[in-house]
Amino acid sequence: MAQAAPAPGGMSRPGRTPEVEGRGTDVHARPPDVLDARTHAMARIAVPVALGLVYGYWVAANNRSGGPVTGWNLLLGFVSALVFAVVCLALLTLAPRMQREVHALLWTAFVGCAFGFLYSQSGSFFSTQGAGQGSHDDTMRSVLMSLLMSAVTFAVLFYRYYTREDASGRRIR
Repeated sequence: MAQAAPAPGGMSRPGRTPEVEGRGTDVHARPPDVLDARTHAMARIAVPVALGLVYGYWVAANNRSGGPVTGWNLLLGFVSALVFAVVCLALLTLAPRMQREVHALLWTAFVGCAFGFLYSQSGSFFSTQGAGQGSHDDTMRSVLMSLLMSAVTFAVLFYRYYTREDASGRRIR
């Protein structure tokens, strides 16, 4: 079994260890960045694209409701994936430059729209009245579910940005 090399301040020993107890300043040390800048740049594009592909597959699967895969179903999935990835990339680029309230609202709108569209593609949304003829209750249910998801998202993100940013949007942690 491999043993870790001793590091200053890493082991607890009897007595006081001033380098561990506290720092001379209030600056919080960031953990070391294991990956280089190139890897982070690739991840900023790869993660939204991967999430978009998962979202597109999910939309297509909800739309077909267990039926056969068709060309239109594939097209719906790929277009949904493309739109999701592009909007997610745009939000990752633009939203951090906004004030914390606007930042939270942008992500809230994105999550609400994405969830609403996904929910509307499920088989429970359209009734058996005919193709594309959903009832008023199904539409209201989709809107209310989207609003509920948006409200939860806004509460969580606003709290996160409020506790980690100052009023001008600079990170404090």
